[in-house]
Amino acid sequence: MPNQGRKEHFLDRIATSFGASARGAVELVGSIFIFYMKMLRALPSSIMRPHLLTEQMMILGVQSIPIVLLTSVFVGAVSAWQVQYIFGDAVPLTYLGAGVGKAVFTELGPVLTALVITGRIGAKLAAELGTMKVTEQIDAMVCLSLNPYTYLLTPRLAASCVMVPVLTVFAVALAIVSAQVIAETFLGLSFAAFYKGVRLLFKIQDIEICMAKSFVFGMVISLSGCYYGFHAKGGAVGVGSYTKKAVVAAMVMVLVSNLILVNVLL
Repeated sequence: MPNQGRKEHFLDRIATSFGASARGAVELVGSIFIFYMKMLRALPSSIMRPHLLTEQMMILGVQSIPIVLLTSVFVGAVSAWQVQYIFGDAVPLTYLGAGVGKAVFTELGPVLTALVITGRIGAKLAAELGTMKVTEQIDAMVCLSLNPYTYLLTPRLAASCVMVPVLTVFAVALAIVSAQVIAETFLGLSFAAFYKGVRLLFKIQDIEICMAKSFVFGMVISLSGCYYGFHAKGGAVGVGSYTKKAVVAAMVMVLVSNLILVNVLL
């Protein structure tokens, strides 16, 4: 009987822990959804202030170009080597461009670009807004009858949704060029043969998939950074903790949304 009592107590603790985790997850999803709807409600008033949007596009997009381009160079180079390693014994080298093009356009380009941008934009948004929150700057805006969703949050969301696809275009283009340089320099594949292979399997749908993914990724990255930054508390330590949560949550949402979009778009 004592063993049975301990077993029942152990099962009760497991059930309680699982229930609390499930309830917390549902509450978090609901809270993020409500937060997102408030941001959408403030979108028209933010559009009437285009300087807010252009400022964030410059900060989040233009200033991210160097790190995105640097990453895309290595993405393209590694893609060329990997495609040649995997299919080199079964497929002629002239099809190298086809494999690289498909991989970069539909998966590697948008996904890796989004993950790199998450480390920069997601962390920046969460730290910036979190600092404003714990130092009561956002509360001061509310006291002055200024809507923080209009002036702080929605411009960042809109700028991210616009600039992440633009950055992805640059990243994909440079990754293809980088792969071509590697193929010509180290694998002996000519310029014409490589791009002939790229055109072989290329479809307009590939660009549509790339742009759709990058738009969704931009939205979830900015949404995560804004949400956790706006709800930060606990001083400097809390800002660091919420920034970490924002980056981790954004990366998970990028991968989950990529899985969903693959099943929907392909």
